[in-house]
Amino acid sequence: MLKNLIGGQWEAVSGPALPVYNPATGEVLEEVPLSGPEAVDRAVRAAERAFPVWSRTPLLERVRLMFRFKALLEEHFEELARLVTLHHGKTLEEARGEVRRGIEVVDFALSAPTLLQGRTLREVTGGVDQNLYHYPLGVVAGIPPFNFPVMIPLWMIPIAVVAGNTFVLKPSERTPLGAVRLAELFLEAGFPEGVLNLVHGGKETAEALVAHPGVRAVQFVGSEPVARRIYALAAQGGKRVSAAGGAKNFLVVMPDADLELAVPAILNSAFGNAGERCLAGSVAVGVGEAGPRLLERVVEAASRLKVGPGWEEGVQVGPLIRAEHRARVVGYIERGLAEGAELVLDGRKEMGRPGFFLGPTVMAGVSPGMAVGREEIFGPVLGVAYAGDVEEAIRMANAVPYGNMACIFTASGRAARAFREGVEAGMVGVNVGVAQPFAFYPFSGWRASFFGDLHPHGPDAFLFYTRRKVAVERW
Repeated sequence: MLKNLIGGQWEAVSGPALPVYNPATGEVLEEVPLSGPEAVDRAVRAAERAFPVWSRTPLLERVRLMFRFKALLEEHFEELARLVTLHHGKTLEEARGEVRRGIEVVDFALSAPTLLQGRTLREVTGGVDQNLYHYPLGVVAGIPPFNFPVMIPLWMIPIAVVAGNTFVLKPSERTPLGAVRLAELFLEAGFPEGVLNLVHGGKETAEALVAHPGVRAVQFVGSEPVARRIYALAAQGGKRVSAAGGAKNFLVVMPDADLELAVPAILNSAFGNAGERCLAGSVAVGVGEAGPRLLERVVEAASRLKVGPGWEEGVQVGPLIRAEHRARVVGYIERGLAEGAELVLDGRKEMGRPGFFLGPTVMAGVSPGMAVGREEIFGPVLGVAYAGDVEEAIRMANAVPYGNMACIFTASGRAARAFREGVEAGMVGVNVGVAQPFAFYPFSGWRASFFGDLHPHGPDAFLFYTRRKVAVERW
């Protein structure tokens, strides 16, 4: 059974546990304990004890330790990628991309000596100077999702820690192995005991962590209902909160779009990571005469995608995370049929093999009034819809409650600008299928895709993990 990391020591846990599966085979790899409030309390107390010394550790020393951590991540890059594939299921190529994007956040965290600088204004009035300083918050907590077990903990830990905070991480109980390996490398880099603590568990563990009076801020990434719950629970305790939730991302294809560019980008967006990501393209909208051509090309190309275990050469679509999650996704396919959508590519034919596989699925005639056109499916299911012009396509995207990402494929600057200005999404792509910001920009979801004020990574993250003090001085 996996152990908790508390105060620099790995502690065995007894009691109830859940299996950690290899989704490609159904094999049980490990057991993850469901820690109780007492374990959460010990982890927070350990972080509290470490905070006074760590927060006063010179910034350049904190940065040097982060450089060591980055070097270890690079040294163990392939190991981390293979671990992601093993217990999440995504292809090895996708896993390598995940690890690289995580390390890029560490790169960004190393710019702390610049981004933590304050501001000074002399002579704001006669003989008076005014100064602004950044201070760490204290103990902060992170609750990442199952679908990026290495990348999203790296969205959280490096920036929080280099800013002088101490950290308690509650990994996903479905994919905890990546976080455990990150914590091992973190200790190997030489960080003091208690700066990073890790507590395994499920819903009760997460809620105990969010409600703990010693926790000053909570960063969460996951589904919309849980993000909403975390936001409310943290706000009740007067905590700072950044809670990224669900998505329903529209990909608009204009008549002048280059389909040689658009179709592969749409396939990668919809079926990469088996659709288990909040930036997955969920509905492709063909505008005007692009509609029939788009559907034909998408179905033809999607039918050729290779499904299988992520470590096999040439595989493009791996398994879903669990059998029960696959059943939920299949339920959406069946509901779509009942609501009048047309099933033009049926991925259920891949369900006969061992593991939790579901092949690429395409449904035509989808609208925002249908569950498959409105709700987050989180699987390899792409809806295809039709619009008369770009304004109608924008209205369709804005009709759903989410606002994470929206993309347009076009050769028209006028259409691209109208889309960028009109669509209610925090991340917009033009001729790209996944509008994921690099680490030095915020991951900027809107509406029901995000609860809070300051977004993950980018300058927002340094503001999230610090509080400002203004000193007005006369000498």
